Amino acid sequence: MEHWFKKNLGDAMLAYDEQDRIEKLLSTAHLDAGSPDDLAGFIRHESNGGLHCEVNVYLSPRSATVATAINAEQCSRPSAEDLSLLVGSEEAWQVLFPELNR
Repeated sequence: MEHWFKKNLGDAMLAYDEQDRIEKLLSTAHLDAGSPDDLAGFIRHESNGGLHCEVNVYLSPRSATVATAINAEQCSRPSAEDLSLLVGSEEAWQVLFPELNR
């Protein structure tokens, strides 16, 4: 099993700059690799019952170089529920989450 990567950006109210930086890094990596469908980043706002939600970015296994650059931690593949595509092709959904009917 290939590992995914996760980067917690913290409070959603304060995450914009770091999210923008990651989006730029990932967009460059995606283009440099020839825009493969399996190189993608996703984002989800998650709440652990606190006052504010936190922003988590999930990077596909092929995004390992970017994951290293942003100090993301390895994780298992996230649930597709409530994920939004941050960077990548729309085909990434079917390639990375084949159980979905999009």
